[in-house]
Amino acid sequence: MKTDQYSLLKEKLSSKAFSSIFVLVDDNTDKFCLDIFIKKTKIKEFNKITINSGEQNKNIDTCLIIWDKLNAFNADRKSLLINLGGGVLTDLGGFVASTYLRGISFINIPTTLLGMVDAAHGGKTGIDFKLLKNQIGLFSDPLDVILDSGYLSTLTKDEFLNGYAEVFKHSLLTNKKDLNFNSLIKLDFYKDVTFIIEKYSEIKKEIVESDKLESNQRKVLNLGHTIGHAVESYSYMTTSLNELKHGEAIIVGLITELYISHKQLNFPKEDLENIKKTFSEYFNMVSFSDKDVEQIYDLMIYDKKNEADKLNFVLLKEIGTPVIDQQVTKELFVEGSPKICTKSFLLVEFTCIFLVLFANSHNNLIHRV
Repeated sequence: MKTDQYSLLKEKLSSKAFSSIFVLVDDNTDKFCLDIFIKKTKIKEFNKITINSGEQNKNIDTCLIIWDKLNAFNADRKSLLINLGGGVLTDLGGFVASTYLRGISFINIPTTLLGMVDAAHGGKTGIDFKLLKNQIGLFSDPLDVILDSGYLSTLTKDEFLNGYAEVFKHSLLTNKKDLNFNSLIKLDFYKDVTFIIEKYSEIKKEIVESDKLESNQRKVLNLGHTIGHAVESYSYMTTSLNELKHGEAIIVGLITELYISHKQLNFPKEDLENIKKTFSEYFNMVSFSDKDVEQIYDLMIYDKKNEADKLNFVLLKEIGTPVIDQQVTKELFVEGSPKICTKSFLLVEFTCIFLVLFANSHNNLIHRV
């Protein structure tokens, strides 16, 4: 990482490159992160815009609130929007900035592990539409992405582990042996977090550079997301279970899609079992009913990778060898749902998907300050 992550921003501030500066925060980052940001940047003049946190607020209504605030503060095309928050906020803030006056500059400062290794990079901005994930958006690159692991001290332990879903995903995609899944699990997830942020965010950036508009190879970054996004959306639509964080839903998607990879592309069973075992060490399992499985399948038709009403998945032949545009039958999806389960599967009498829900309580090194 750069010695001073804030160097570009400080340079722009000292040169008065912007007519006005806006800092977008949510109710959490306003309380826990804004003072850290002010201390590190020594910024003196800016307009703060605060929104409600959470995936349920990643919608056009929140955009309208921000656009109204920008208008009220007389923002112009030389204004800068700084997005200080997790993946929801950087996605939404980037979308707001990229559409306001046909585009103003923005900088992402992710404050969660998920944002640092994944969401804040790659130029994808967007919002949800009727609780369907990222249905509206565009590609637009931030002026800078500032990676400061100091913000991780503001997270609860489950919010911290939520980000490791994307780290796990990147480790399954890379063909670099020193960074693949088997190497990742040898690291200390807390002591080595700065190394992990740097190296595993680079995996995504390298993939994005080869295919900025996701017409081909960038699709591999959707591993676990065809099912994961549907699971996440469903958790907000139903009263039958608690709402799932993005990372928790993606772990579900990864386990299920790796089982499908085993059946369809001969992904090694030994690797599948090892990955399941590793996930179970960090996350607990809960179940979905047959009805839930049907409704999750129905939501997958809205996935952006689909073509001509056919579900397209990213699957793995082996660790480090992803294959895009793989069509999967409903029968295999339903078959895979219970088959990927761990020991809890034997305790229920109906078809279910076992989902990752909460981080294990033994991870207690991350706390709010």
